[in-house]
Amino acid sequence: MDTSESNTGTDPQSTAAPDEARTPRRGWRRWAMDTRPLRIPAYRRLWSSTIVTAVGSQLTAVAVPKQIYDITGSSAWVGAASMAGLLPLVVFALWGGAVADSMDRRKLLLITNCGIAVTSVLFWVQAAAGFDSVAALMILLAVQQAFWGLNAPARNASIARLVPESELAAANALGSTVMQTGQVVGPLLAGVLIPVIGLPELYLIDALALCVTVWAVYRLPSLPPLGSATKRRAGVREIAAGFRYISAHKVLLLSFLADIIAMVFGMPRALFPQLATETYGPYGEGLALGLLFAAIPIGAVVGGLFSGTFSRARRHGWMVIGAVIAWGAAIAGFGLSGSLWPAVVFLAVAGIADMVSMVFRGAILLSAATDEMRGRMQGVFTVVVAGGPRLADVLHGTAGSVFGPRAAVVGGGVLVVVAMAALALAIPSLRRYRI
Repeated sequence: MDTSESNTGTDPQSTAAPDEARTPRRGWRRWAMDTRPLRIPAYRRLWSSTIVTAVGSQLTAVAVPKQIYDITGSSAWVGAASMAGLLPLVVFALWGGAVADSMDRRKLLLITNCGIAVTSVLFWVQAAAGFDSVAALMILLAVQQAFWGLNAPARNASIARLVPESELAAANALGSTVMQTGQVVGPLLAGVLIPVIGLPELYLIDALALCVTVWAVYRLPSLPPLGSATKRRAGVREIAAGFRYISAHKVLLLSFLADIIAMVFGMPRALFPQLATETYGPYGEGLALGLLFAAIPIGAVVGGLFSGTFSRARRHGWMVIGAVIAWGAAIAGFGLSGSLWPAVVFLAVAGIADMVSMVFRGAILLSAATDEMRGRMQGVFTVVVAGGPRLADVLHGTAGSVFGPRAAVVGGGVLVVVAMAALALAIPSLRRYRI
């Protein structure tokens, strides 16, 4: 372990089973998904619930913009609704991190999952009744995102109390693989179901899926705050203390900066429609657009399915640095590709790199922070993950208009490589971090 940074490991009161001896896996199992955390019943319940909700949440993610577009016929209103959900997500994720550090995380997960389920039911009611109110949809979306902002920090921070430190990377890979699979399967399933059962029923399916999540969370062990944290109140002072904690622990700060560099400079999804039309149009605009949007999540799923190739690495800092640089290089390669299929391959490689980065950044946040700060670290993480791609949409959209889409993509990828390499060279804390 790097002595320059605090690495507290799993809490003494952790519910995780003792870490078993590291017995090397043989044959194909060396490369397959690392499933060690699934031996732990509590983590297995939490992870199993994610399988259901990962798909269900994507049904609502498709249904809301579809319904807004059906009502207004305007993509501008669809974009406005997305931004309407961002502010409450940011505010309540930051506050939710402080709340997760001051109360039983299992109780908080029960409250917030019930809240999300109720909003899904209300989505179904208004759609089934033909209410056709954009304002009502945006209010419900804002409320749902607020509950999600409260939920995500507690959910992610709980993992370190359920699994041993040596299996945090494997646990993150399992969770991230499920979420990425949901991003691929959910929209495809929504496209199939809407003509068959109608749009309102998508909301109802999501609500029913959330019932599975509530039951799984109910069966988790109690996860109360440790030590003096039981007397803390969640407020502005505690949120500010979380930011001070980040600034005082360089490895945490650098893990956030690595994600910001990768996403803000290197996420070119805003340019996919233009590239599908102008560069890859001969392949069929619809096919090209679908493949461009699906390639990164598919690559991430592939990376998760073969997480055994990297989940046991102990130099977490170097894994993050290498993954972000690989992401930037793959994005630059995508920008240089004049043919659709090499472009899709480069995006898939970027998805694999993104999976590796997510796994080890998440492990660093859980292992390098004390339990009384983990909720707030996950709150900031939620904000960064949600806000980075949206900032990238603005940046790439503007750069694509000025320099052309392919030049903007290549420039962004190169900038990721240069910025990450410079950051790693200038500040050695991330390079040195290991468990």
